[in-house]
Amino acid sequence: MTRRPTTRATPAVRPVTVDLDENGRLLVPGTRTPVPEARVAEHLARRLRVPERATDVYVYVHGWQTSPAAADRAAGALLSRAAGLHRARPGAYPGLARGYRPWCVVVRWPSSSLPSLGGYRRIRERAHAMSAPGRGQAGYVLGHLLGYLDADRGHPADPAVLANRNGQYLHLVGHSFGGRFLCEAVQHAAGRPAGPRVLSWSRPGDPARPFTVDSALVFQMAAPRDAFSRLFPRLFPESGGEPAHAAPLRGPLVLTHSRWDRATGFWHLRAEGRPGIGHSGTGVAPVHQFSTPLRPAGSPYPHEVLDHPIVNVDASEVYRGGPATRLAPAGAHSDFQHPESAHLLLSLASHSR
Repeated sequence: MTRRPTTRATPAVRPVTVDLDENGRLLVPGTRTPVPEARVAEHLARRLRVPERATDVYVYVHGWQTSPAAADRAAGALLSRAAGLHRARPGAYPGLARGYRPWCVVVRWPSSSLPSLGGYRRIRERAHAMSAPGRGQAGYVLGHLLGYLDADRGHPADPAVLANRNGQYLHLVGHSFGGRFLCEAVQHAAGRPAGPRVLSWSRPGDPARPFTVDSALVFQMAAPRDAFSRLFPRLFPESGGEPAHAAPLRGPLVLTHSRWDRATGFWHLRAEGRPGIGHSGTGVAPVHQFSTPLRPAGSPYPHEVLDHPIVNVDASEVYRGGPATRLAPAGAHSDFQHPESAHLLLSLASHSR
């Protein structure tokens, strides 16, 4: 009797977590006790240890109406799907020829409210207040988190990094208000001490950057379409600000949108007078934008498609939800757990090399 070859399942990605309170303060695990500001760096170093075998380090921030457990599941499912896709089709991602072993930190924050206009506005204001200078500590905490991860990961030129001469790459992933949260916090985190350059994108790096973000991917961002001109002008060195004060975002900022997203369509329209990025994509911006449809796993993203400061990805054909979902308060706002999303995530990781 001929035995069929066995296939090993891709191990699930189990994120580690950090929790913030409504003021953006880092919490001692399992408590509501804030970590003293002077001990944030020490706490992160004790709690987070980047595995040597990891190739890609992800920081994931969830959005509206997401419990801590749901945030963990969402990040784990997305990265497990990406790892499984890479295992099934390694040749489709030439930049990942030396392997793809993601490791993830989930930043959890209080984002639950009533599914109403008032609830939407309340969480919008909380996301802003948690990271706005002088109001919350999230920018400070996230700056320390990214700075720690950048310092602790393997440098691209270091052959001691296990099976990974390319070093360990750092990516941001957000959903909904989580994307707005990340942009506010990263912008606020600009101006830290110098760190190594790890990118190969066409835009030259600034050796004074405190840490580097190799890519940022936001699913269905809950922010106005002019957010990058009006709210986050320091995200891009090309926007005319002083380079020393620009945020360390060296790779592209990729944003998905879908016309079936009621949270950033219906609710955002009523809360801010216009649809949001998650519904209609970015409008005006201080840097060049490029638009592309969300591609199936068998259709590669050429480097020139993703190598832009802002990339708008129309996911309306995939992020649709079912008939009941489309009538729900948020519509297809959270319908991003698809192979196409994992393919986009993997493509960004591959092109970052």
